[in-house]
Amino acid sequence: MLFDDTYKTIESASEGMFRDKGSKFIAYAYPIRSEEEVKPIIAGLRAEHAKARHFCYAYRLTPNRSVFRVNDDGEPSGTAGRPILNCLLSEDITNVLMVVVRYFGGTLLGVPGLINAYKSASMEAIKASTVVSKTVNDIYEAYFDYLQMNDVMKLSKEENLQILAQQFDTSCILKFEVRKAQLNQVLSKFDKIEGVKLKYLNTI
Repeated sequence: MLFDDTYKTIESASEGMFRDKGSKFIAYAYPIRSEEEVKPIIAGLRAEHAKARHFCYAYRLTPNRSVFRVNDDGEPSGTAGRPILNCLLSEDITNVLMVVVRYFGGTLLGVPGLINAYKSASMEAIKASTVVSKTVNDIYEAYFDYLQMNDVMKLSKEENLQILAQQFDTSCILKFEVRKAQLNQVLSKFDKIEGVKLKYLNTI
């Protein structure tokens, strides 16, 4: 295999906390698979912590270290989102959203204090999580006639494809996930089934 198709992420949501001079920093780590998941999670935290001052976050997607977003949410630039991101990078975990909710304690912490607080809270959440290895997978849709269904289902069973959705009618659609390392083998097998059209959707 020419590339490593595995990455590390967290198994489930976790929390961590750090306090400094009356300010409370609560870090929430979430496993995510797409950018669309971010806004609803942050909206939920804003509703849960209505009196909190800041909701700073960072997230990484895919094993590519350049695919990320950071948000300081009103804190001085570079004091919140970037330290949170650096924790994800230093632990080499991806497909993770880390949100740190800050309750202001009345005393300014200064730039070094803020960087330390956001980093420390994030590290506590990572420590509380279970890190797991996952594979980089591509998602495809297969379009075929009902007559090809047996061949398609046999192939998906042989290759242990993860079926995400299926629609069987006179014309059928099968949405599936395939490990990157298996991709060429699976695509060549689909090519041998007459009348099957494949559409690439995305990589997770």
